[in-house]
Amino acid sequence: QLLQLAQDAESQLRLQRELLLQIQRFSRRQKTPKPPRIPIPDEFPVIPVLVLACDRSSVRRCLDKILRYRPSARRFPVIVSQDCGHAETAGVIASYGQAVAHIRQPDLSEIPVPPEHRKFQGYYRISRHYRWALGQVFRAFRYRAAIVVEDDLEVAPDFFEYFQAVLPLLRGDPSLWCASAWNDNGKEALVDVGSAELLYRTDFFPGLGWLLLDELWDELEPKWPAAFWDDWMRQPEQRRGRSCVRPEVSRTMTFGRKGVSHGQFFDQYLKFIKLNDRFVPFTQIDLSYLKKDEYERFFLRQVYSAPEIKLEELQKDSGKDLGAVRIQYRGRDSFKALAKALGLMDDLKSGVPRAGYRGIVSFMNRGRRVFLAPPSDWTGYDPSWS
Repeated sequence: QLLQLAQDAESQLRLQRELLLQIQRFSRRQKTPKPPRIPIPDEFPVIPVLVLACDRSSVRRCLDKILRYRPSARRFPVIVSQDCGHAETAGVIASYGQAVAHIRQPDLSEIPVPPEHRKFQGYYRISRHYRWALGQVFRAFRYRAAIVVEDDLEVAPDFFEYFQAVLPLLRGDPSLWCASAWNDNGKEALVDVGSAELLYRTDFFPGLGWLLLDELWDELEPKWPAAFWDDWMRQPEQRRGRSCVRPEVSRTMTFGRKGVSHGQFFDQYLKFIKLNDRFVPFTQIDLSYLKKDEYERFFLRQVYSAPEIKLEELQKDSGKDLGAVRIQYRGRDSFKALAKALGLMDDLKSGVPRAGYRGIVSFMNRGRRVFLAPPSDWTGYDPSWS
């Protein structure tokens, strides 16, 4: 009987893998023009898109854009992992037929949580779901890399082009551990929309549409946390001095006010993020400037050669001189006050500012590039800054 069960399980796994490999092209008529198709070499690896869903039937908006913009069903199979057992959402996912693979997180039991965390039960469920779904992608289906998306994200026309281009960087540079589609300070007034091709390194884990390799999952899975997985990723013990790639202009936007954060964060920040609408042919651009040594050479020179000015000078500036400038902070309180005054996100995770690299946050202010930066003798993050 045990042998029969094992054989049945193996057969099911084989069927699941076959489904993913045979996903057919899926398209539907939309008003938005499709991005130009760029020839992709046959040896390009398969990167699944893992969509984590629960009880939002609006997952349709997420899936419609993913399926519209992906250049190849074979290279980018879509796996929708559903938690919560919500029938309406399951029906929406099923309506896509073979265009997506629908897998279901089997353990819907209540999670025992400390009394003081009772109101955070949702965060425990999310962490359990992530662990199971990533386990399916890397263990059961044995993929080498994956793009992770939540069900309330809408992707940009060049979302796949971006991740296709940065995958070799992740494979070749051990100082990188992820690539994200998200700029935490990506409000329209804070980015250079005309430089949509611009990419950065960041020490802050952005999430919200991100690429990881199987070797990173090998490292994280044994110690995966019970809750608050994204803030756990931002701790020094996990980050280990590594960085992510992130864009000047976000390649995802969130439309989900409903969620565990109860809409407050969405109303304050997330709904204002600018989604890129111009297709950038990243695979035809030399991205070697993002390798650590080269990046630090040119980026640090760019930052610390910019003239230092005070906040008041920036605020009074008429905008006639559009050269880059630097505003310096010298401590936690100084950073938070300046970030708030400049319209940036002012929170710190283990001392790392959102979108920051070596403590530096790059953004636009009325058409001018501004670097909010620590002194040039900066030696590292202070995890007590929070």
